[in-house]
Order: sequence, then structure tokens, then C-alpha cells
Amino acid sequence: MALPDGGILGEVPFPEIIELNVGGQVYITRYSTLTSVPDSLLWEMFSRKSVKGLARDTKGRFFVDRDGFLFRYILDFMRDQQLVLPDHFPERGRLQREAEFFNLPELVKLLAPKISKQNSLGEEGCQSDPEDSSPGIETTRNLGSLGGAGAACASLVPSALDGKRSGFITIGYRGSYTLGRDSHTDAKFRRVARIMVCGKTSLAKEVFGETLNESRDPDRPPERYTSRYYLKFTFLEQAFDKLADVGFHMVACNSTGTCAFAHEQTDDKIWTSYTEYVFFRE
Repeated sequence: MALPDGGILGEVPFPEIIELNVGGQVYITRYSTLTSVPDSLLWEMFSRKSVKGLARDTKGRFFVDRDGFLFRYILDFMRDQQLVLPDHFPERGRLQREAEFFNLPELVKLLAPKISKQNSLGEEGCQSDPEDSSPGIETTRNLGSLGGAGAACASLVPSALDGKRSGFITIGYRGSYTLGRDSHTDAKFRRVARIMVCGKTSLAKEVFGETLNESRDPDRPPERYTSRYYLKFTFLEQAFDKLADVGFHMVACNSTGTCAFAHEQTDDKIWTSYTEYVFFRE
């Protein structure tokens, strides 16, 4: 007996291979994978007896309005119930939020931050990431060897709980200003064409998140440095506010100016400038 939606009575109304559009990213997977975790959101979506009520995009693919990039890890977990993340994965907190949305409690537990017990710190001493080449971490380790393991651990615990690392971020931009004959300067620096970001990739992503344009330097590892990122907005104050919100303070700035040409009608000189602001977080 045929159903109004084209299915057959007693059969699942979904094909064996299913196409998903998650936040603009297309995934193709098996029906058995999407229903592999009972009581999860995807299990509820694709265990129903009808496809009615499920959102679709213009090409007929099932649509889920979530982070399309992070969904690859959700799908990987549903395939074999294991969590495998890249080294220095910076999106762990956001992935945990996605796991909560898709109702995957086991994945949420795997992503939850692990805090060592106090007695284990006393027995084994402070353990640091062997791949972390941050000068701040190395300095703290050396100081700890002088004052004892307990002092070193006490100094590292607050940073571990905050999840924030020390480091520098440099904000740069190229601008222009007009210097007239009466020495009045018309400086256009509040809104600029492009705000560039220099520093460690992991810090830049932490501060600016989705407002960071990585198209000029894609696939840069989190622990490497870059000078090619720029921001998707054009107001300097927005960049300063984001840096201040996460504990950065301006420690230096510099600017250079060069006379590019003179205006043909007014003889006003048009100057081009390059300015950098250096921010630091302890």
C-alpha cells in the first residue's frame, strides 16, 4: 500500500543514502549512521514514519541550521562512537555545544574539560603540553623548578581554569589623510578599508572568532604565527573592544606616513599611512 509521501506501508520512508545540508555544508551518509545513537536528535528526525515536517533546501536535501564545519565531528562520532580531534583543536567548547544540541550525552562527556585532582598534582607534579612552545609556559616551568613543584602548580592552575594563554596580537591598517595649506588635517582612521591581524593563529581565532577572515592564509596550524589574517568589519573600535573583552591591553603603537600625491585642484597633499597597535595579555 502506497503512502501519500511516496513511501510504502511498513517501510522506512528514507533512502539508504541521505544528503544533508548543515549550515551550508553538504554531507552524504547512510541512514543507519544517522540513527545509530538512540534518542539523539538525528535519530528522532530520521526514525519517523514520514518525511513531512523536515526542513529541506532548494535541492531537496534535508536541512539542519547548525555549524556545518563542526558537524563533521558529530557525524564521525555517530559512525563509531569515538572522538578523534586534530592536534591543538581550538573549537572544543563550541563542539561541546553542538553535541548538546544533537543530544549526544556520551560525546558531551568526552568533550567536557578534565581538571586534575589535587592529590594527583602533588604526586606527579605539574604536567605541561610537550608540544606547547609558548615562552610564557616555559618560563613558568623554569620558575617552578626553583620554587618547588607546588608553587609551579599553583601558578598554572588559574590559567588552566581560565583557558587563556598569554601572547601578543598586532592590529594594523593602511589609511590616508589630507594635509591642507592651512595645516588642517582630515584623518580618516575610525573606519578603514581593511584591518589586518598578526599573531598566533589560536589567539587570533579565540579573540575574533567568526569575524576573522582566514581566506589569505587558510589551514594555518593553531600554534603557528600569521600576518595575513584580516577582519570582516572595518571599525577599529570594534577590534579594540573584542581584545579588551578577553583581557588584552595595548602596550605599544606606531605609525608611518608618506606623501603620495597632491590634489590637482586644491594643492592639498594626500598622505598614506600604515599604523600598528600592539596588544598583550598576561
